[in-house]
Amino acid sequence: MSELRITDTLSGELRTLEPREPPRVGIYTCGPTVYSRVHVGNARPFVIPILLQRLLRRLGYEPRLVINVTDINDKIYAAARAAGVASDQFAAEMTRAYVEDTDRLGLGRPDAEPLASDTIPEIIELIKALIASEHAYESGGDVYFRVRSFPDYGKLSNRDPEEMDQGEEAGTESLKEDALDFALWKARKPDEDTAWPSPWGEGRPGWHIECSAMGEKLLGADFDIHSGGVDLIFPHHENEIAQTEAARGAPLARLWMHNGMIRTADEKMSKSVGNIFQLSEALDTYGREAVVAYLISGHYRQPLEFSDRALTEADARVKRIRNFVLELPEDDGGEPDPAVTAWREVFLDALADDFNTPRALATLFDLISEGNRRELPGARAALEEMLPLLGLESLLARAEAADPEAERMLQEREEARAGRDFDRADRLRDELAERGYEVRDTPEGARLVRRHDDDG
Repeated sequence: MSELRITDTLSGELRTLEPREPPRVGIYTCGPTVYSRVHVGNARPFVIPILLQRLLRRLGYEPRLVINVTDINDKIYAAARAAGVASDQFAAEMTRAYVEDTDRLGLGRPDAEPLASDTIPEIIELIKALIASEHAYESGGDVYFRVRSFPDYGKLSNRDPEEMDQGEEAGTESLKEDALDFALWKARKPDEDTAWPSPWGEGRPGWHIECSAMGEKLLGADFDIHSGGVDLIFPHHENEIAQTEAARGAPLARLWMHNGMIRTADEKMSKSVGNIFQLSEALDTYGREAVVAYLISGHYRQPLEFSDRALTEADARVKRIRNFVLELPEDDGGEPDPAVTAWREVFLDALADDFNTPRALATLFDLISEGNRRELPGARAALEEMLPLLGLESLLARAEAADPEAERMLQEREEARAGRDFDRADRLRDELAERGYEVRDTPEGARLVRRHDDDG
């Protein structure tokens, strides 16, 4: 197995992956809270771990990817009331929409997608363990974690606990021993239509305990990689660490991998801010390949600017790759060109070095540039390995055979060009475009290429 290096948020260092049970690698990613349809920003922590999983397989590991769905949350209750439907029905509808939207990315599904609502027994058991060890206490039907009972609190976010604000709902101050404490279980409120029985009365789990329980249930404690957006470092991931380590005496995860936010006009894309661009809208407007190419265009740890220009540039890169693939011979077997072999190695090294997709893309386009200048044996085989690791394997599709009528029109166009009747040739080209074909002039003569939906 080859090494994978990831910048670990906890240590601040570039660290080599050392799996708990090699070659198996457990990855947990915090997925969406389903109080509305997902936006483009929600897609980044979906795409990055799925592509990381592909890379791990290529490097010889056996990765298991878990991306949860938070379907119990204050915001879901509020959104359901506004929509005039039951909260569990609303959460189920938004979960289905999330699956439909992310399916359109064409990357497949995680190995497991647990729901918080299906993990209530495990959540209650974890809370009971924290109460038994005096890291948590019941108060008025709520249960709170004693932050000061965990000396390492703040080690992920590097914050002083005295300066931390948990963002807890108003009215809970009188129930807490300390303002720093955060909720593990919340008693049912009059306007909440869904609740679960517990040793502390009817209620629902807090957000943070949900992920600790789901991760442990499916991957065990001390799993290998925990990923998610950088906006979750505090309080969510900080609280996950405190809960699990206090209850189990073991780390929650070995490596913490955080992706940067997608931003519009210098603000992170956020449902609460209201500057969202839904994933379904982006897919409708630009096509799945352009959206995926956009999401990997910047290093995962850095913010990514969202704009029409950025998506248009991504679409241009997609077209450049597709055009190159269509010009390649169907079989370029035999000994690969030494340059191709070198580019494949540089490409894999870039991804293994903190999942550097921009550097990997640059290497891919170096290969394409050289292939446009001269024959490059082994180029197709290289692309068949490289493009799936970027989520762009659909660009490898062979050109579809044109229908007989389209071939007849192409022949007429060529005759018109030979007779210097360029107006007629242009009209035939436009008619072919309406039928879904692009006329591609090659050294071997004109040929028809079926246009894809995202070719504009």
